[in-house]
Amino acid sequence: MNDEKRVSVSFRVTPHFKRLLEAAAKLENRSQTNMLETLVFAYGKNIGLEDATKNMHMQGEKIND
Repeated sequence: MNDEKRVSVSFRVTPHFKRLLEAAAKLENRSQTNMLETLVFAYGKNIGLEDATKNMHMQGEKIND
């Protein structure tokens, strides 16, 4: 994943979500971005989504934003 170019993502969340993200990131000694990446990648791997997106990327398919 380190060889991929970083892209900017912006979205709105509730204040409760923001506080929880800040607390979780601080507890794990991570940035908020790294905390979200860690959680989303773990979830994707858990449900088998990670392999599907890798295959799509290798085949040149675009994933809807």
